[in-house]
Amino acid sequence: MVAAHAPLGSANVTTTPRPAHRRPGVRAAGALLAVAALVVLAALVPLPSVERVREWATAVGPTFVLVFFLAHALVTVLPVPRTLFTVSAGVLFGPVTGLLVAVGATTVSAVLAFVAVRALGRSVVARHLRHPLVRAVDARLERRGWLAVGSLRLIAPVPFSVVNYSAAVSSVRLAPFALATVVGVVPGTVGVVLLGNALAGDADPLMLAVSGVCIAVGVLGLLVDARLPVTGSSDASASRESSPTSLGT
Repeated sequence: MVAAHAPLGSANVTTTPRPAHRRPGVRAAGALLAVAALVVLAALVPLPSVERVREWATAVGPTFVLVFFLAHALVTVLPVPRTLFTVSAGVLFGPVTGLLVAVGATTVSAVLAFVAVRALGRSVVARHLRHPLVRAVDARLERRGWLAVGSLRLIAPVPFSVVNYSAAVSSVRLAPFALATVVGVVPGTVGVVLLGNALAGDADPLMLAVSGVCIAVGVLGLLVDARLPVTGSSDASASRESSPTSLGT
């Protein structure tokens, strides 16, 4: 009789499946609690206005500008959207300083990502770049080189970081890459920074018009580039895949 009851005491039958089934529910509950806590916090804690935030940033002085610049440049080396930083630059620093900070930090971030990926080598990085979008960017860079970098920066149809990583494992050289990045990001960055400036209460109709024009220029440039004939052959792509570790400088 004792032997008949022994299997019921086995821990292998009943204890292992339950945690696996409960984890999604626990995570969902935790996420809901976190959102609820943030909503309650936002309702109870008085938040400063956008104008007050700009006044605070101005009072801190150049040190805050430098800290923001470094944070922008370093964080966006990773696949993190830069739009929040661009809008914040306009809100915190106004149109002129905000534009200089946003374009400068964007360029530094792109160069850092380019150098880091190229130092790792194509053989290390390429196996992580298998998404069809990345392959499309890679093919565009193969045929147009640094000109593709500039066009892909205009109201970017692909994430900023994807262009950085793909360019780094292509034959594009660093100097043309950096120059194309600056030229390509200016129209869209001007537009977004001016919108951020408007959020801070400086809603000059002329500045808003300039913002709209800059964004339109970016879209127009993207459309024109899409209609241009693509030069180059598939032989170059095949040659590069046959020697994946050669990156060129």
